[in-house]
Amino acid sequence: MKMRRSSFPVLLLLIAFASSTGVAADEGMWTFDNPPLKQLKDRYGFTPAQQWLDHVRLSSVRFNDGGSGSFVSPNGLAITNHHVAFGQLQKLSNAQKDYVRDGFYARTQAEELKCTDLELDVLMSMENVTARVQGVVKPGMTEKQALDARKGERARIEKESLVSTHLRSDVVSLYAGGEYWLYRYKKYTDVRLVFAPEQQTAFFGGDPDNFTYPRYDLDFALLRAYENGRPAATKDYLRWNAKGAADGELVLVSGHPGGTERELTLAQLETQRDLIYPERLARNKRQLQAVRAYAARGPEQARQAADMIFGLENTIKAFTGEYNGMDKNLFDKKRTEEADLRAKVASRSISSGSELAGLARQIVVYVAEIKKPDAERLDGYHDSQLDELKFYLFSPAPIYPEFEEALLTQSLQDSLDQLGTNDSFVMAVLDGRQPAEVAAQTVRGTKLKDPAFRKSLVEGGAAALAASTDPMIVLARKADPYFRDLRKDYEESVESVLTSAGEKIAKARFAIFGKSIYPDATFTLRLTYGTVQGYPMNGTKAPSKTTFYGLYDRAASFDFKPPFNLMPRFIERKDKIDLPTPLNFVASLDIIGGNSGSPVINRNGEFVGIIFDGNIESLTGNFEYIEETNRAVAVHSAAIIEALRKVYDAAPLADELIGH
Repeated sequence: MKMRRSSFPVLLLLIAFASSTGVAADEGMWTFDNPPLKQLKDRYGFTPAQQWLDHVRLSSVRFNDGGSGSFVSPNGLAITNHHVAFGQLQKLSNAQKDYVRDGFYARTQAEELKCTDLELDVLMSMENVTARVQGVVKPGMTEKQALDARKGERARIEKESLVSTHLRSDVVSLYAGGEYWLYRYKKYTDVRLVFAPEQQTAFFGGDPDNFTYPRYDLDFALLRAYENGRPAATKDYLRWNAKGAADGELVLVSGHPGGTERELTLAQLETQRDLIYPERLARNKRQLQAVRAYAARGPEQARQAADMIFGLENTIKAFTGEYNGMDKNLFDKKRTEEADLRAKVASRSISSGSELAGLARQIVVYVAEIKKPDAERLDGYHDSQLDELKFYLFSPAPIYPEFEEALLTQSLQDSLDQLGTNDSFVMAVLDGRQPAEVAAQTVRGTKLKDPAFRKSLVEGGAAALAASTDPMIVLARKADPYFRDLRKDYEESVESVLTSAGEKIAKARFAIFGKSIYPDATFTLRLTYGTVQGYPMNGTKAPSKTTFYGLYDRAASFDFKPPFNLMPRFIERKDKIDLPTPLNFVASLDIIGGNSGSPVINRNGEFVGIIFDGNIESLTGNFEYIEETNRAVAVHSAAIIEALRKVYDAAPLADELIGH
């Protein structure tokens, strides 16, 4: 978008985005301070009490490495998706034990495996701090000064809260800066793996079936939160209902949708369509090609790369669906909404995928930022965020040098190809050498693979960092000025303008709609609702549920060839399984990435399933929700119990889930 900065906020306000005056019946990712009580009452005759809302909130869990979950027993047992736990499974595995491929079951608590760097968050309280954050912006401030003032106040609020409550404290922006809320979380950092099926069972159908329905996946995993070396006492947890929900029944989801862009202006949508999405897809495809090439070197390389391949394939398919969804209908709808509001108002990177490069970058930035007053630091390095930063920075999770070398080579080559040999950043980091040569020398020579070495650099401060000859640190020092210049340009030319304009637009929207609308997703806890129901598909109708019968039929229809093959235990125990048992189901629930692992609950607040995907029609959900065809896909509660008892010999675990 090329336009004068001075005119940008006014222009945005005049052509501003907003929701339409009404919200579709089953639409919305509602915050817990503003639940959809009227919508639920009007359509379903259901009014959840505050005690119900509090219980569901305190039973819900955020997996801080990306995903959702819930407590399902009073002994800290939490459930999420296998694909949310994938990264931790891989970090716990090695060449001899591959828990991603083979699955895992701890028959006793002593056998539960401690995850290397997993944090679970439970939202304990919410406080509206809009007046404080917006109040620091004074007349006459430039947009950049206003942005710095807001960030400084947010950092002060977070630090005050952390000191007084000892809870993780995050100030989150809602309604594009129209509101700011302080969210306080209880953290669990001692989390242990209890159970996970084989990846082939969890992701049956592989990439061809991803974002489709009907589905036949057992995409779940069980972990346990510990406190002081003992299973956490979680008095708020979701009781298990193995009957699940019937066709047409009201269901709700409490989870952490990562992000939506439903509040974008028409101009922003055009930029997404014409510039951002094509570049983003091309970059991801280049990286996937490089990672697949590494995986082809051998079985161990394939194991190391499995999580990244899964993530990239998932991302590419999702972005492709979102990109294709930016069609004439979407833009016509956005034009109508903006016209309605008008009337009412009157890439430089060396760390793409490389964990070592990312660690080096964080260490260099940390040492520089920690010397500044808290309010003036870059986001991610405030006092309230340092415990979390160090938790990941000093993680003992394994790092694979050969894989790191391949990733860094691809990233440097990408910078060279996109920016050219005469770019100052390229000249600084390559210094006349080829990307593969720089990557080899840097990765093979670095000591950053050792958490103790990383810790020594951080604790040694500026002097230790300046004296370090570690090649990865040297590379990060070279890149640091360019990252800072890029960030400064972004803050001055983009972020400050959008934040200022967003607040003005949000005030106009509040004046018209109040809180009858919901804010875009921000990886904060939300409540959504809908009904279990099928939908029209390919000239016929998709059923509301699938069964174990269907699993065996789909495998046989593809002659049991990957990715439609069954694990041996499912073939051997077919006669033991009650084949009519529901396996997966769909519901008109408004979800997005980040909702993976969210519990599906009934009116009684009971667990009836777990979200793991959306259908192909739901991929437009980043920009709009279409009730007729958008469906969330979930694993049925009965299927989990059936599999634990009859396939995995995990009856004690099934008993814990259902409360025996």
